[in-house]
Amino acid sequence: MKRGRIILVLVWLVAMTLWAGWAFRGQIAVRLMEPQIAKAMGRNLASELPDGLHVMVCGSGSPLTDLKRSGPCTAVIAGTRVFVVDAGEGSQETLAAAGLSPAKVERVLLTHFHSDHIDGLGGLTLQHWAAGASKSPLPLVGPTGVEQIADGLNLVYAQDKVYRVAHHGEAVVPPSGFGLVAQPFVAPAKGPGVVILNEGGVKITAFSVDHEPVSPAVGYRFDYKGRSVVVSGDTARSPSLVLNSKGVDLLVHEALSPRLVGLLGTAAGDAGRGNVVKVTKDILTYHTSPEVVADEAKAAGARALLLTHLVPPIPIRALEGPFLGDARKRFDGPLWVANDLDLVSLPAGSTAIKKSHIR
Repeated sequence: MKRGRIILVLVWLVAMTLWAGWAFRGQIAVRLMEPQIAKAMGRNLASELPDGLHVMVCGSGSPLTDLKRSGPCTAVIAGTRVFVVDAGEGSQETLAAAGLSPAKVERVLLTHFHSDHIDGLGGLTLQHWAAGASKSPLPLVGPTGVEQIADGLNLVYAQDKVYRVAHHGEAVVPPSGFGLVAQPFVAPAKGPGVVILNEGGVKITAFSVDHEPVSPAVGYRFDYKGRSVVVSGDTARSPSLVLNSKGVDLLVHEALSPRLVGLLGTAAGDAGRGNVVKVTKDILTYHTSPEVVADEAKAAGARALLLTHLVPPIPIRALEGPFLGDARKRFDGPLWVANDLDLVSLPAGSTAIKKSHIR
């Protein structure tokens, strides 16, 4: 009997413990959340990294629906300076999750004006203004035509500006810091690029790529303290890209798998969606397969290759092999399929190339 009573008491204690935990789960969750909020508010990834060039993937997706990837976006950190190349949908949230406040972004550089490369600009621009009480608009750099993008977004958000200033006050959201300011440059002819920034040890070179009928379309090369990164933008096979990527430490390049896109086209045809079938054929003409990217990276003498702007989406890792095809056989350096929050570091004064993932 005594043993039975002990068991009953133990069962009662466990039940009460579980009930208390269930009853107070909200308070427990708040207590657990508090340090996470403090950590997120105080984090600045750029100041945590060693001096050098770093690439953080703030969007590895494409126009095709991919719940695991934001739209095209590549953050390049040179020392503590933060540059963003393209701003696809969801990229502002990915930047913030990585500890890169949009308020710290110095410039956004557009490779071209396809919607999937600019449809995250609204959120990024708002956070640059409101999260940092910025007194100057966010510079939007790009080839001629970027003025229309900046002016259009400023017009769309003009009423939002009125509301936020009225609600929070000019000290919190200075009117002078609202929106975007265009910094256009004339896209060079295909071949050698043109230097669009050379200050504080950071040099950015823009060069034209092949994304017809989209024109202008450019890629960017970043050089800082002996380390280098090229971001291709969207392009088909491009001798200009190879020329401007000579000896680069890291080539960040878009990639499309014709084999997997073919599966999409077949499924669309079976479903009677002729327009989608046409799109799956058209996109083959102005993107690059992983195998061709590997060939170009080898020809350029690139030391490492990161594939992004993935078409079609890769929902499971087992599809990376079919997506890459023979690319690993054609390029013998490190080759990665990008995921959002991937980080590749090129420390100054070193030849090291280190890949990690931000959690």
